[in-house]
Amino acid sequence: MAKIPAPTKGNLMAAQNTLRLSKQGYEMLDKKRNILIREMMSLIDKAKEVEASIEETFHVAYMALESANVMMGCEKVYNIAHSEELEDSIQIQLRSVMGVELPVIRSAEEQLQPEYSFYETTSAFDEAFVKFLKAKELSIKLAEIENSVYRLAINIKKTQKRANALKNITIPNYEEIVKSISEALEEKEREEHTRMKMIKKDK
Repeated sequence: MAKIPAPTKGNLMAAQNTLRLSKQGYEMLDKKRNILIREMMSLIDKAKEVEASIEETFHVAYMALESANVMMGCEKVYNIAHSEELEDSIQIQLRSVMGVELPVIRSAEEQLQPEYSFYETTSAFDEAFVKFLKAKELSIKLAEIENSVYRLAINIKKTQKRANALKNITIPNYEEIVKSISEALEEKEREEHTRMKMIKKDK
């Protein structure tokens, strides 16, 4: 039960103001929650598309790699693969959705021409190279989406918790305070009115 302050007009105005702000806060949190949920559902749909595509891409890439191993020999394929420089082009930026920071992952544009010599490789190796580049890009996209969904889910939970606190605790408490003070002030006014009538009657 809410603690009722002294029944004064000042306390009534303060309680009414807090109640109004609490209702506005609840409406804003509810809108934020709905927007975040829509964003999360959209990303989940995109994740499903990427997952389906990445599975097929990796399958084709490994099939091409197997062909390259057969045609060139595993050791040669291994040596060429390990002569490539380590990936260091990935950059992470942020975008904001209703105050929630979501990652935007970017990598350098795909190489138009691989660093290895075409003289030493076969078409199967070239195909594997291209397919694994595609798999890398899809992996980056999937990581971006999954991280965003995780952050949105956490924020949706926090927003829901705050909205529930306002709806189920703060707003009812201040509605009770406003009602109690209003009733007390009305009763005080009736008593004052009755007292004034009695004074006039006695005169």
